[in-house]
Amino acid sequence: MEIPRVLIIAGSDSGGGAGIQADLKTVSALGAFGMTAITALTAQNTTGVYGVLELDPKFVARQIEACVSDIGWDAVKTGMLASSAIIGVVAAVISQRKLEPLVVDPVMIAKSGAPLLNPGSIAALKAKLLPLATVVTPNLHEAAALTGHEIKTLVQMKEAARAILDLGPANVVIKGGHLEGVAADVLYDGQEFTEFRAERIDTKNTHGTGCIFASAIAANLAHKKTVRESVAAAKDFITAAIRGSLAIGKGYGPANPMAMLCQMAGIWTAEKQ
Repeated sequence: MEIPRVLIIAGSDSGGGAGIQADLKTVSALGAFGMTAITALTAQNTTGVYGVLELDPKFVARQIEACVSDIGWDAVKTGMLASSAIIGVVAAVISQRKLEPLVVDPVMIAKSGAPLLNPGSIAALKAKLLPLATVVTPNLHEAAALTGHEIKTLVQMKEAARAILDLGPANVVIKGGHLEGVAADVLYDGQEFTEFRAERIDTKNTHGTGCIFASAIAANLAHKKTVRESVAAAKDFITAAIRGSLAIGKGYGPANPMAMLCQMAGIWTAEKQ
């Protein structure tokens, strides 16, 4: 049988809640086949990041080539890229291979506050990778780092989306999870804004939400949905993943990308958590 293929270029989370592990669960739950090019290994759990080992940029490129030369792709998603050297190599291969549609999650900081991207690498991200993106999905902290302006309101989210679009991506989704009140995300395609709203779920267990959301967009793009359709579907998916989040570990537990499937299978419901 044919199945949509999603190449994920990101770091590994040893605790299983974010990174490659969350990405693979997400695309699998959405009926796509996930491949990986791992950029970095992290010693990580729900309480923090206790070590990062970056891979050789050339080996990152080799992983990408191994996947696309044989299996191919229908969408690509990038997450933690760790350094300007890895960003440069990844951007070069994406450009040479014309790997699109491309979803860029500009991962900079872990839920615990640990840095996952060298601050000096933000310039490389802006100059080399964002211009290749079909969709870029910063949260408020990442959008502030990309624009140099603090973001606390919906109006400021829209201003940031305009500024980030000027860096070259085709579409920008600013995630409003850190705003007060309703959880609203804003999509800007260069012509109009679309707001995606959902109830705010009272839980601290939101580790991996950015990874899951971006991977859900990529999986839906791989299914040939439009950007707007893909973002809408990803919003529903991440809302279900947060509602079914897992209270495991001593810190910030993970959102659960398998929540929809588990509920459909009758294994458990959100009320059991």
